Amino acid sequence: MLAIFNKGLVNPPKELNCPNLQGINKVPKSPEEIVRIFQQCFDHNNPVSLGFGNSAFLGYSPSNTLPLHQQRIFCGMDNMYCIFLGHLNNLNTLIKQYGLGKTTNEAMFVIEAYRTLRDRGPYPADQVVKDLEGSFGFVIYDKNAGTVFVAQGEDQRVQLFWGIAADGSVVISDNKDVIKASCAKSFAPFPAGCMFHSEGGLMSFEHPKNKLKAMPRIDSEGMICGANFKVDVTSKKASMPRVGSEANWALSGSQA
Repeated sequence: MLAIFNKGLVNPPKELNCPNLQGINKVPKSPEEIVRIFQQCFDHNNPVSLGFGNSAFLGYSPSNTLPLHQQRIFCGMDNMYCIFLGHLNNLNTLIKQYGLGKTTNEAMFVIEAYRTLRDRGPYPADQVVKDLEGSFGFVIYDKNAGTVFVAQGEDQRVQLFWGIAADGSVVISDNKDVIKASCAKSFAPFPAGCMFHSEGGLMSFEHPKNKLKAMPRIDSEGMICGANFKVDVTSKKASMPRVGSEANWALSGSQA
């Protein structure tokens, strides 16, 4: 899968940028070039893609023959779009809890959970994402609100990578080769057990009260690249109280 969001829509952690590109043969590509790289890599699987002007691009390759923990599902409802990777072991329980239809798949559920919590949910986002059992990663683009939400499960059977394109756009993919070809040295694994919101930033849903710290990443050539992010067990975040029923579900994630 591939998701690209322009820098006006998403402001990623500054540590994702490679601090020095001088002397590096490979440099980050433009979003247009990255889309071509993705399409060439998955041309044999008839990749599905959706563009939103200069704001965003979503693409995925159908995975009907892959095992459940590798499946890819795309869903769009009411100008909210989700690419879901993996499988939720407790999907049936969650469907009943949210009062959804039996044919609801993982991508549909994540959109409905996002919609509920965004508009009227009483629960903090970290608790809701923590309740997802299984191997998963997902990207949600809320076109009407102009927001992006990304999360990856803790078991790392599903892995996401994120990086920075030549124009500062954020690039997200489960394919490391696509990310490396697109972002050169300005990329890193998306941290397991974490979620990112374009307005609330990066946080751990497994340890929501702890801050994340950036750890310099050194590649095989000895070059400092985009940073890894890990939970800082010694550093606590200040409580962020919910400020009303319209409060964004991700921004309320660190509520105690």
